[in-house]
Amino acid sequence: MSNLTYAEVDLSAIRNNVKAIRKRVGEPVKIMPAVKANGYGHGAIQVSRACLDGGADALCVSSLEEGVELRDAGVDVPILTLGCLPVNAAQAMVDYGITSTVCEIDYANALSDAAVRLGKTTLVHIKIDTGMGRIGIRPNDTLDFARTLAALPNVLIEGMFTHFPCSDESDRSFTLGQIEAFRDTAIRLKRAGIEVPLLHTSNSGGILAFPEADFNAVRPGIMIYGYYPSDEVARSIPIREAMTLKTHITFLKNAERGTSISYGRTHVLKRKSRVATLPIGYGDGYPRLLSNKGEAVVRGTRVPLIGRVCMDQCMIDVTDVPGVGVGDEVTLYGGGYDFLSVSHIAEKVGTISYEVLCNIGQRVPRVYFNG
Repeated sequence: MSNLTYAEVDLSAIRNNVKAIRKRVGEPVKIMPAVKANGYGHGAIQVSRACLDGGADALCVSSLEEGVELRDAGVDVPILTLGCLPVNAAQAMVDYGITSTVCEIDYANALSDAAVRLGKTTLVHIKIDTGMGRIGIRPNDTLDFARTLAALPNVLIEGMFTHFPCSDESDRSFTLGQIEAFRDTAIRLKRAGIEVPLLHTSNSGGILAFPEADFNAVRPGIMIYGYYPSDEVARSIPIREAMTLKTHITFLKNAERGTSISYGRTHVLKRKSRVATLPIGYGDGYPRLLSNKGEAVVRGTRVPLIGRVCMDQCMIDVTDVPGVGVGDEVTLYGGGYDFLSVSHIAEKVGTISYEVLCNIGQRVPRVYFNG
């Protein structure tokens, strides 16, 4: 492999994280991990298989294309798309047996028409908006919507769900209000004779902090990859990071005091130094915001990133690394180092771990191993 930069993904960590969630929620509750956005940058197909090996019951994606990718790879468990889809996606959704989120009647009609043409029954989950403010039917409108949906030929309401915007915050009041609104809506549907087999509300924050929101299914996301959704949420389930981002030194030079490094000359050496160049940059998804404040590990030694991150390269100061040489392995994320945790990296650049992971580019190969 000529590419000296790659992301190692420990599939055993993903399996064990799912098992840890199973231990918390219990056997009757279905686990539906989010494997959208290429498995949060880890690789959707491999992550999906690891989740299923760990005891997951279904998978959640964001689009028709993500669902088809899994179907084409031989994944035959239930797959739910979480977003709104255009009417012209309906026939393929039915044909591939992918479950739709519905919150618009035009799309529901298109699903019904396609299912009738194909001689199939299509499964749907109603999305209600209890406070996310994104997509979904308002709770007070859900009963009428569900009645219309239930009357459509070849359409079966399998589930209903909502999403928590702040279940990972210490203030529990808003999420508790959402849980109450969701429960009340489910009760109204049941009293009206509309049976909804699957009820799910909890993302990772909900699973960690709101066991009363388990209902009979949960949708873990960032947790399955080994990260807690925030510093405020209870760390009530042990999880382990799955990814380590690595590269290798491609060039090494001695540089005199006063030498400037990279674009803009934002770093000037204060001593005679050994400077190593790495074949990774913001074109690979390594954040430019880490310029002059990123860190790495070489031969077990913690070293600073110096100068601005370039599109394809960046530099580190390896003056204090004994025996350092071209070809040496460099750890940039993970590897068991707390200061290289993606959560810590995200804090440095003012974002969240989700974005850091999803930004790792497609030209960075993923290398998989087990334990």
